Amino acid sequence: MADEDRRQRLEGEENVARRIKMEREARGWSTATLAERLTEAGYPLNQSAVWRIESGEPRRRVNLDEAIGFAKVFDISLDNLVGPPEIAANTHVKRLLAEFAESWQKSVAARKEMDRAREALDSYGRAHPNLEELIKAMITRVVADAADDDYRSPNFPPGASGTGGLGDPGTET
Repeated sequence: MADEDRRQRLEGEENVARRIKMEREARGWSTATLAERLTEAGYPLNQSAVWRIESGEPRRRVNLDEAIGFAKVFDISLDNLVGPPEIAANTHVKRLLAEFAESWQKSVAARKEMDRAREALDSYGRAHPNLEELIKAMITRVVADAADDDYRSPNFPPGASGTGGLGDPGTET
């Protein structure tokens, strides 16, 4: 029974160490950056200590105050910090998926606004045929400038939907 308790305790410490490393790497932080963030949050820890927690042989143990600091800096609960990293990875994936979904929704809204603006330009060009070529050239320049010259189409950015007017993608004008 004592061996079982000791093994569970060691698994918990191993989980914390693996989780700290996983969270740090997921954010693209170095051990120095994590140590700085902990110190800024009021939980001073140096880079060497972070490395010894993650990779040392034997690993450096994390005390309760430090665990609270790690949880605060990573914006996760203590339960989440001490749980198996495999479960936490699923939580991390869920968080990333939520960010992706939010970004997707924003891009769809932006796409609709861009299509509305494009239709207004097309409509103006149809109403003023003497300006149609100038408007077409101006659209091309604005798109190229906005794309910081990473521009592939002479008429409109890749994947853009046209509205049946000036410079529809995939058509020569």
